Amino acid sequence: MQYRRDQTQGGTYFFTVVMLRRWPWFNDARYVANLRQAFTDEIKRRPFKIDAIVVMPDHIHAIWTLPEGDSDYSTRWQHIKREFTKMVPDEERPAVRGSRADKKEQAIWQRRFWEHRIRDEVDFATHVQYIHYNPVKHGYVERPEDWPYSSIHRPHRTP
Repeated sequence: MQYRRDQTQGGTYFFTVVMLRRWPWFNDARYVANLRQAFTDEIKRRPFKIDAIVVMPDHIHAIWTLPEGDSDYSTRWQHIKREFTKMVPDEERPAVRGSRADKKEQAIWQRRFWEHRIRDEVDFATHVQYIHYNPVKHGYVERPEDWPYSSIHRPHRTP
């Protein structure tokens, strides 16, 4: 199946990235730290701005802005997922079966992710609010400020 993705250079995008079988890797602070490191390493290699993010136990929502002339968010996500996976000790990795084994993939991330290009200031604000309220929506906290793995703790920007 061929996926058609928006390729607006310098665009701002909302993403949802999910762990395979919704496994709650990010209930463990070690894995949140590993994810941060994977993001840091990729931003050094291929810069982009994280405008908003929330790391939930089994998924991530984020808004990124890419540099002018650059539309390659897919490679960035691929590298972040790969670097995170490398940091998971072999004895903690789930067994790999079926087509994942055939393709030499690990059983940590869902293969794909969902993306939406942010169209304007209202769209941006709506998605930032969605990101920050996600822990409340899922019943983890009563207030967005109470979730530790959220960009709600840092200043916001408008597009």
